[in-house]
Amino acid sequence: MNNITVSTAWLVEHLDDTNFILLDASMEVVLGKEPLVYEQFRCIPNAINMQLEQDFFDHHSSMSHAMPTVDQFTQSAQQLGINQDSVVVIYDNQGMYSAPRAWWTFKTMGFDKVYILDGGLPQWMAENLPTADQYITPIKLGNVTATPQNGGVCNSHMVLCTFDKQGVTIIDARAEGRFNGLAPEPRAGVRSGHIPGSVNLPFANVLDGYRLKSPMALTTFFKHTINDDAEQLIFSCGSGITACILLVAAKVSGAQNVMLYDGSWAEWGANETLPITRLKP
Repeated sequence: MNNITVSTAWLVEHLDDTNFILLDASMEVVLGKEPLVYEQFRCIPNAINMQLEQDFFDHHSSMSHAMPTVDQFTQSAQQLGINQDSVVVIYDNQGMYSAPRAWWTFKTMGFDKVYILDGGLPQWMAENLPTADQYITPIKLGNVTATPQNGGVCNSHMVLCTFDKQGVTIIDARAEGRFNGLAPEPRAGVRSGHIPGSVNLPFANVLDGYRLKSPMALTTFFKHTINDDAEQLIFSCGSGITACILLVAAKVSGAQNVMLYDGSWAEWGANETLPITRLKP
């Protein structure tokens, strides 16, 4: 166990601990990768359905997957039975896909004792560990209260303001074709291309099967792909989900000053007033 991920072995040992909460943050729609499809529903025993898309995105926002409001997070987390002193582990059914976004949501809301199951459900099943055919239901409300932290999330205006700043690197987690504007965007009305000056690091590059690569491998990876003078890393993707895979990988590698561009390309590419870069076919 580190301060970000836990292994399947750790989870087996602690699954029945008092005040331990296991959340499934799987999403219905998986973009940017070939989705894992299960013949029948399976989950890890004692897991609660987090309902990430329903309860932890701000549906009043114009952005596709906006971070929840403070009140929304507090209410939704309490409904899951989470207390201030709970230990929370989050996983998803793709291995390492939406759980990092859920983890970053908790972190930006000031909840520290939250971790990601490295490899998620597919890693769990690959090790022939027991599964269940239904979620459990929280017995009572928790008492957790959000205390939002500054610097975890930024908007398009803040990204624009970084264009003339030294030491800031914008990293795009989308596939190379979409980044270069040579592959169509999955969302209607969104231009093809990328934020000027951004660096393309497809999120699959930080994964080893279902899991993150080792901390040493990630440190080497980021050292060879990010400028040495990068003091702040801003992560973007299609709509703020897979960017968090890179964000988590960067944190595991030792990066400190990381930030999510919440609107990501779904917002930037749809706004004709914002500049874009793309290759000519």
